[in-house]
Amino acid sequence: MFSGCSLLLLLHICSLTVPSLALPFEQRGFWDFTMDGEGGDLMSVMMRDEEGSGTEEELPPDVPLCPFGCQCQLHVVQCSDLSLTVVPKEIPKDTKLLDLQNNRITELKENDFKGLANLYALSLVNNKISKVHPRAFTPLLHLKKLYFSRNLLTVVPRNLPPSLVELRIHENRIKTVAEGTFSRLGSMNCIEMGGNPIQNSGFEPGAFKGLKLNYLRISEAKLTGIPKDLPDSLHELHLDNNQIQAIELEDLKHYKHLHRLGLGHNHIRMIENGSLSYIPNLRELHLDNNHLTRVPKGLPEMKYLQVVYLHSNNISQVDVTDFCPLGFGIKRSFYNGISLYGNPVNYWEVQPATFRCVTERLAIQFGNYKK
Repeated sequence: MFSGCSLLLLLHICSLTVPSLALPFEQRGFWDFTMDGEGGDLMSVMMRDEEGSGTEEELPPDVPLCPFGCQCQLHVVQCSDLSLTVVPKEIPKDTKLLDLQNNRITELKENDFKGLANLYALSLVNNKISKVHPRAFTPLLHLKKLYFSRNLLTVVPRNLPPSLVELRIHENRIKTVAEGTFSRLGSMNCIEMGGNPIQNSGFEPGAFKGLKLNYLRISEAKLTGIPKDLPDSLHELHLDNNQIQAIELEDLKHYKHLHRLGLGHNHIRMIENGSLSYIPNLRELHLDNNHLTRVPKGLPEMKYLQVVYLHSNNISQVDVTDFCPLGFGIKRSFYNGISLYGNPVNYWEVQPATFRCVTERLAIQFGNYKK
């Protein structure tokens, strides 16, 4: 049996080890309230918090906050699909990737990204943004990738971060690109701006001045010709799904570094002789779904051309000199893809020697023609 003193000591120790009824605050996501571990709903969570001691427990100084409803982990803040109308506050300063897509944000204000100097990628896809403050991107000193597609922009935002490498701004309402829009963006490598209702006249002289792009896409727009004064550094140019009607002699004069040219799904009827000689390093040429009546001149002289899409045109004849040079050793790379299906050409009338510089028969696609 315990002595009187021992019993008092034991009771005192037990009183120190009784757990508190108050549970520590736990940061919860928006949908977590409906999946409480004890089977409760939002009201039960609130009632449980009210049973506590009433003292507010502070987070350690090294634990960053996370905007309500968002998920924050490993420098990534995901706030997509939350019906947000503004950029949330209290975004951790060490955030490198911020996902705000599929919300209802209408405007970017001056201090929306304040303190986010470490941000590397920002996604604003599928919002309702029509207005951007001139200094909204000023704090983003290291931003490399900006995804701004499917919004309501009528112009490309000014004062984009000089560190930017990739800009995707397709499917907006952009009709003009003013002179100097991309000034100070010497690191830019890729611009995707298709799906905007922009015409050739919408590109002011000097709109692309200073850029050293490798990749540019202006597909699904309202272009009637190849735009002038594009960056001469381009390796890929995609102008598919426009209303281009012809390629004139000097349209491609400044783009000798092109490796891939996309002109499919246009209204091209004529490619002027000699126009392809300006792009001698081309590897891939897309001219499908146009109104061509013959194979373009100049293909045999293109030493590195490997893929040619000519399907779904009005080509009725293929000559023995249309694709391959007459001499040996002129072509450095053989074709590994030529598509001619969907044309009114009798493939049995095409001489086998026509494809003497093709790697194998399977690389040639004729198919059936249906009126």
